[in-house]
Order: sequence, then structure tokens, then C-alpha cells
Amino acid sequence: MVAIMTGMHTDAPPSPAARRPVRQLLAASVGNAVEWYDWYAYTFLATYIADQVFPGSADNSLVPLLSTFAVFAVGFFMRPVGGLLMGAIADRRGRRAALTVTILLMGGSSLLVGLTPTYAAAGVLAPVVLVLARLLQGLSVGGEFAASTTFLVESAGPGRRGLFSSFQYVSTTAGQLVASGLATLLVDTLSEDRMNGWGWRVPFVCGAVLSLVGFWIRQGAQETRSTEQQRAPRPALFEALRRHPRESLLICGITAGGTIAYYTWTSYLPTYAELEAGVAKSDALLAGTISLAFFGLLQPLGGMLSDRFGRRPLLLFFGVGCALLSVPLLHSLRDSFAVLLLVQCAGMVLLTGFTSISAAVNAEVFPPRVRAAGIGFPYSLTVALFGGTAPYVGTLFKDLGHSGLFPWYVAVLCLLSSLVYLRLPETAHGELER
Repeated sequence: MVAIMTGMHTDAPPSPAARRPVRQLLAASVGNAVEWYDWYAYTFLATYIADQVFPGSADNSLVPLLSTFAVFAVGFFMRPVGGLLMGAIADRRGRRAALTVTILLMGGSSLLVGLTPTYAAAGVLAPVVLVLARLLQGLSVGGEFAASTTFLVESAGPGRRGLFSSFQYVSTTAGQLVASGLATLLVDTLSEDRMNGWGWRVPFVCGAVLSLVGFWIRQGAQETRSTEQQRAPRPALFEALRRHPRESLLICGITAGGTIAYYTWTSYLPTYAELEAGVAKSDALLAGTISLAFFGLLQPLGGMLSDRFGRRPLLLFFGVGCALLSVPLLHSLRDSFAVLLLVQCAGMVLLTGFTSISAAVNAEVFPPRVRAAGIGFPYSLTVALFGGTAPYVGTLFKDLGHSGLFPWYVAVLCLLSSLVYLRLPETAHGELER
């Protein structure tokens, strides 16, 4: 750990995992893409699911209650639990074991969503089944970040941790684009009756099949924990929080600005453009899709730049840039596809300073004994508090008649994270303790 904090090089040979870079990248990336495909498929098809599983009922108040619980609580607020539990498995049983559990959990939960009965057929059992599926999805997504982040960075050879880190968001974006594309294809080709009847189930059944592919690929991955770590006593569940409170808070500070910016620019902006600038829904969705593809292509470039020039310059480029430019960029939106696309792509460039290296930065904060759990819980908790609530905060400002405050909210959080980045030690050029 000393080498990391001081930025000194060591002569440690590359790990066995680093000698199989393509297989390691594929194992992490394919699984991560499947995880996020399943996660976003639910978002894109939520209106169809709601109509079939959560119809309004004046006779049974349990139905809207379960609906609210499923949408707000199960989705994001199970992710910190998943980060803690799956992170503990990664630290105690190995990174590959945790990645196996997360991909199987996501596959099972995706299939469960696809097979969820309608409210008309099963009554209250229908939303109960869907809530259970979302519980499993939340656990899986939270655990996936903890395990795959650690696995990716520990798989990297000398001077390549930033590049490997960038594939976290390359694969996330790929999963989001595939989910969006399949949902759009189904909506465009099937009648409304068929979409409501069985069409909305297709992406989730496909997700279960893709999970099996990801499971097979991950079986050939190389474990990244060192032999010494595998022989060491297993860490307790809350050891990372108890022994490394400063590092846990550091992860929260690093993540707060990044997660609000990520969900603003990649998820909420089309809705914001519709509400604030009157952009047509079709134009907003098309601009979002193009900018997401652009965003995915930027990630490896950001990772390579950080390996050459360091993590802190990129983090400050993101944090200070978003603090200064979020307000003018978001206020410049007009009823114009070209303006929206330019604004969204500009935001993606700034955001890349965070997303392309966040996995490397997080992994370099914690020692290997508790690295996965140490990352997983504070990261997922911060995402739940700030990232997952971004659309709701934006809508709340709109309802209160102060929609212009939302860009300031984003800018302030990015500024606060920038203060954390200023005090971070440079970790790009030291050897990672394994």
C-alpha cells in the first residue's frame, strides 16, 4: 500500500491474470454489460410492467404501496446491501466467485421478471413476485460493481489500470444501448396489445439467456487475488467500514459529484430537455442514444490519458468543468435537436474524466484484503442517495416552480467532489497491492 500512496514504482512481476488481458476484460465486460442490460430493460419497459402488474385498485391499497416500494426502494436502495454482501464474498471467496454469483442472480431475477404473472391473473402475488425480482436485481447490480471493479483493476498489467478501468463504463453503456435498442424495436414492430400481452417479457427472457453466456465466459477467468491473500484469514463483514472509515468516506466524496453528473447526462437529460425546452420526445431519445454511443467510445481514451498523466488531472477536469459549465450548458437548451445533441455530448466529454477511471481510483484507495467490500458499500450508498434520486430532485424543483435550480444542484455537488480530488494522492504510477 505504501507504493500506492507514494506513487513509487516497484519491480513486482505481472500477476497471472495480467498475462491473460483479453480473457479477463471479456469476462468482466460481458458480464457487466448483461447486468446493466437487465437493469435498464426494466426502466425502458416500466410503463408496460406497471399496466400489467400494478393496475390501480380502489379495493386493495396494498397494490400501489408495493408499486411504490418496487420503484423507489428495491431498485437503488438494495444496491448498497449488494455491494456489501457481494463485496464480502469477493474478499473472502475470491473475485471470480463473486462475479459468478452476481451473474446468476441477475439471470434468475431477469427470468423472474419475464415470468411475472399479471395482476388480473394472480392478484397481489404479481407485484410480490416483481418486488422479489427487483430485490435480486438490486443485490446483483450493487455486487457487480464491487466485484467487477476490483477484478478489472487487479487484472491490469503495469501502467494499464486506467485503461482496464474504462471498460467498466464501456460495458455499462453497451448494455444500456442494447436494452434501449431492443425495447425500441419491439415497440415499433409489435401492436400495443401484443406488447402488453407478451412483448414486454421478451427482453427479460433474452437477458436470462445472455446471463448464461456471461456465466460461461466467467468460468474461464483467472482469479486476481494473490496467493497470500487467499491464504490469509477471511475478513469480517464490516471490517472495511470499521478499520477504514476514512477511506469509506473518501469513496463517498469521490463518487457524489460523479454519480449526480452521470445520471443527469445519461438518464435525466432527455426528460429535462422535454420539460424545460420543449424538445420533442423522439428527438430527445435519439440525441440520448447518439450521445451514449459517443460516451462509450470516449472511455478508453480517458483511461489511457490517466495512465500517462495521472488520475487527479482527469478528476479535476471533470469536477471543475462540471461545476463551472453545468449551469450554462443546461440553461442553453433550446427546442432544437442539434443544440440538445451538442449540449449532451459536451457533458459526456466532461463526465468521461470521472467514469473512465472511477474503478481504478476506487480500487487504489483500499488494501486488497477488504477492497471489494470497501468499494461496494460506500459507492452504492452514494449512488442511491445522489445518482438514483437525480430525476426525482429535478422533477421536484420543476413542481416547486424552481426548475432552474437543478443545474446549480449538480454544479454544487461536483464542486464539493472537486475539493476531495484536490487532496487525493496520485496513485496512477505505483504498483497495485494484490
